[in-house]
Amino acid sequence: MKISSSSDYPSNLNELIEEAYGSLEQLAEVLNLGIEMLFYLEEDTFDRKDVQHVASAIRLVCEVIRQGD
Repeated sequence: MKISSSSDYPSNLNELIEEAYGSLEQLAEVLNLGIEMLFYLEEDTFDRKDVQHVASAIRLVCEVIRQGD
């Protein structure tokens, strides 16, 4: 999913999950990885792309929540 402006975001959390992650379970896996990263993040512990993917997931969920879903 390309992010360029808030109008490009899905209008609700269900759309976000389906478009970006395919299922709630897939999103939960990404967010669980994020939790793990936050507790144990040290240099060279996780791949940089994995960290960025988790940050993107959290950012997208936050944006949809802010839109009032």
